[in-house]
Amino acid sequence: MKPLENVKVLDLSRVLAGPFCTMILSDLGAEVIKVEVPNTGDDSRGYGPFLNGKSAYFTSINRGKKSLSLNLKTEKAKNILFNIVKNVDIVVENFKPGTMEKLGLGYEVLKQINPKIIYAAASGFGHTGPESQKPAYDILVQAAGIMSITGWKDSPPTRVGMSIGDITAGLYLAIAVNAALYQRTITGIGQKIDIALLDCQVAILENAIMRYQVEKKVPEPIGNRHPTITPFQAIKTKDLWIVVGVGSENLWKTFCKAIDAEHLIDNPLFANNKKRTENIEELNIILSNIFVLKDAECWLSILEKAQIPCGPLNTIDKLIENKQVIHRNMLVQLKDDTLNDLKLVGNPIKMSDCEDHTYREHAPAIGEHNFDILTNYCKLSPQEIQELINENVI
Repeated sequence: MKPLENVKVLDLSRVLAGPFCTMILSDLGAEVIKVEVPNTGDDSRGYGPFLNGKSAYFTSINRGKKSLSLNLKTEKAKNILFNIVKNVDIVVENFKPGTMEKLGLGYEVLKQINPKIIYAAASGFGHTGPESQKPAYDILVQAAGIMSITGWKDSPPTRVGMSIGDITAGLYLAIAVNAALYQRTITGIGQKIDIALLDCQVAILENAIMRYQVEKKVPEPIGNRHPTITPFQAIKTKDLWIVVGVGSENLWKTFCKAIDAEHLIDNPLFANNKKRTENIEELNIILSNIFVLKDAECWLSILEKAQIPCGPLNTIDKLIENKQVIHRNMLVQLKDDTLNDLKLVGNPIKMSDCEDHTYREHAPAIGEHNFDILTNYCKLSPQEIQELINENVI
C-alpha cells in the first residue's frame, strides 16, 4: 500500500508548479482529479516536444491522473466542483492570487463546504505583499537572484537549464501538503497553504545571502565551482570534463597523493580550504596542467580507487544509460500504445512500504474521466451528464 493511497486530490493547476506537486502526490498513491478547460485543456498540452501528436511535456508531468473537463465560468460547473470538494482531501491551484475568489471558489468558500479541506496554492509572488498581483513565470523568479550567481563572470545572465522556479515551488508545495495532512490528523481541520515561487528561490540560495552579509560583497557568477569549497568543481581532462569534490582537509591530502602532486600539501597557498579558495586561480592552473595529461576514464579510475568523490560530466544521453539511474528505477515505462517506448522519470522517493512500480499509467485526454468522476463523486446519471455536454458545461 502506498502512503497516500486513500488521499483524494482536486487539481485545478496547470503547466508546471502545481502539476509537478500533484505528480509527486500521485506517485505516492493519491488519486488526482485534474480539472481542465473543455476542449483546450492545460496550456502545457501545447508545449513540445511532440510524439504522435501528443505533448511529451504534458505527459511527463500528468501521467496517471484523471481528467475532468469543467467550464468554471458556469454555475453548473461550480456546483459540480462543490460536490467534489465535499469528498476530497486537497485542492491544488496555481492561479494568479484573487482568481479563485473571483470565480467564487476561494479558500473561504471551500472550507465552508469541507472544513477538512487542505487548500494548496502556488503563485509567483504569494497571496500577500505589495507584488502579489504581478504575473509570473519561472524566468521572472530565476531573475530574482539565482541567475545573478549562475554562469561565468562577465558573461550574459544565465538561466538555470531547467525550470527551477516552478519545480522548487512544486516540491515545497508537496512538502507542505504532507505536513498539513499530518497536522489534520491531530486537529481534525484543514488549512490554506500559500507557496510563492519567489520565496522558494530565496530559500534555495544556499549560502549566497550569508556570504553577502559576512563579506559585504555581492556574489557573482563563478562558473563551475563551489564558492567556498576548493577544489569542488569541473575539471577538463585530456578528452572530457569530470567533476571532483574535495570537501575536507583529509580528502585534500588524499587527492594530492592520488594525482602525484604531494608537493601541493605543504604549499602555503593551499594550506587549508580558505587558502585554496582565495588562491583558486593559481590552483586551477596547476590542476589543469596535471589533468590534461590523462583521459577522463583513467582519472576517474585513479580517483575512485582513492575514494575521492568524482564522476563524469554526463550529457542527457549518457544519463539515461547510467547503470545507477537504471537500477534505482528512475526511468519508468509509460503505458500508452500511442507513445512508443517513451520512458518517464521515476519517483526519487524510495520507501520500504511503498511499491516502486516500473511503469506509469498514461496521461489523460481532456475530460477522459468525466463519466467516472461525475458518476462516483456527484451521483449523476448518464442522461444528466449528456445534458452537461450539450450545455458546454463539461
